[in-house]
Amino acid sequence: MHTDTDDTTDLHRIVIVGGGAGGLELATMLGNSLGKKKQAQITLIDRNRTHIWKPMLHEIASGSMDYTLNEVDYLAQAHEHHFRFRLGALERVDRQAKQVYVNSWLDQDGEQVTPQRCFAYDSLVIAIGSRSNDFNIPGVAEHAIQLDTAEQAERFHRKLVNAFIRAHAQADPLAPSQLRFAIIGAGATGVELASELHNSIRWLLEYGMDSINADKDVGLTLIEAAPRILPALPERMANESLRILEKLDVRVRSNSRVAAVTEQGVELDTGEEIPAEIVVWAAGVRAQVVLQNLDDLETNRINQLLVKDTLQSTRDDNIFALGDCASAPWLGKDDSTVPPRAQAAHQQALHLNKQLKRRLQGQPLQAFKYEDFGSLISLGSHQAVGGLMGNIAKGTLFIEGYIARFMYNMLYKKHQMQLFGFWKVLLNSLSNLIRRNTTPRVKLH
Repeated sequence: MHTDTDDTTDLHRIVIVGGGAGGLELATMLGNSLGKKKQAQITLIDRNRTHIWKPMLHEIASGSMDYTLNEVDYLAQAHEHHFRFRLGALERVDRQAKQVYVNSWLDQDGEQVTPQRCFAYDSLVIAIGSRSNDFNIPGVAEHAIQLDTAEQAERFHRKLVNAFIRAHAQADPLAPSQLRFAIIGAGATGVELASELHNSIRWLLEYGMDSINADKDVGLTLIEAAPRILPALPERMANESLRILEKLDVRVRSNSRVAAVTEQGVELDTGEEIPAEIVVWAAGVRAQVVLQNLDDLETNRINQLLVKDTLQSTRDDNIFALGDCASAPWLGKDDSTVPPRAQAAHQQALHLNKQLKRRLQGQPLQAFKYEDFGSLISLGSHQAVGGLMGNIAKGTLFIEGYIARFMYNMLYKKHQMQLFGFWKVLLNSLSNLIRRNTTPRVKLH
């Protein structure tokens, strides 16, 4: 076992495991303050070299976004914002020794890049996010693509482009499942992917694939077990989203439970088969299995770490958790917990940025109070629907169309601002605007 040689310091050691939206924002904020002033040593650990904002994965999958132009390099971010980055995946925690262990990291050729290592901590923040929950349904792991990472989204896009090139080149008629795509789960990810695919497929066909008719040869099916799409969001948002999806010729199947996924498509529990060349699994989330055996820390049925209102774990005050991997009480909402949303991870990162500084000063920690500002659903490059909450109106203010889409885009800009600051985001936005007018409208490879 290799111990990190840079841990020999008298500074308070803050280790953050997981460089998702919340973890990377927290590391950047702490680095800009405590790290820059040499008041603490900040270390971020992640299994990947780069960061992608997870709500944008459906755009990477459809090809409307090139993720290589939007990824954040952890090493560069750490260098510019006064924290350390270390490569590796969480393996275990030794609470008595106050050490976190990460697996060795192998490259694509199977060669070891970094050994198995351990890092000493005084405050440990776990922010490793969530993964799709396949509910042990047969065939999902073998025949469906999940959209938890940029690599999975890229894999889907490659298969999508290859499917159309194959269909365009073949002389034989299309098979029943060819150019048929099934998305299981009509939550935010499934709905956004279905609408984005409608547009991307039509852009793709404009590049010389004139033998394929988008309206006759291509089929998109969205499958949901609940009585309606977007079951966790207000009904008005669901109804408006359904209207738009139907206008886009997306076949929506609610009240439909999946029994199995096969090479030919999807089998429902009624015995009906839905042919599909590519199946995407976007139903349900759960935290990673590694959290089940993290030195006796308390977890729930979907592997989330149970935390107190201070975001400290219920069994160890030196360990915090935020984002999708944390089951945090929603103060003022009876027995409810904070929902697994990007806005929750952002708010928790802001909260822990303040609380870890209070901890260094020996001050008592304050409770985290989640504010629900509503939800926005992207339905293509120029439209969205959403419900805003807060001081704007009593209850929910419903918005749609270009205004909703603008506000949806601003959520990503807000995340970028937290990481890079105003001027860098402005220059990057201008660069992207120029690039959109000089490159294809959809990624072709």
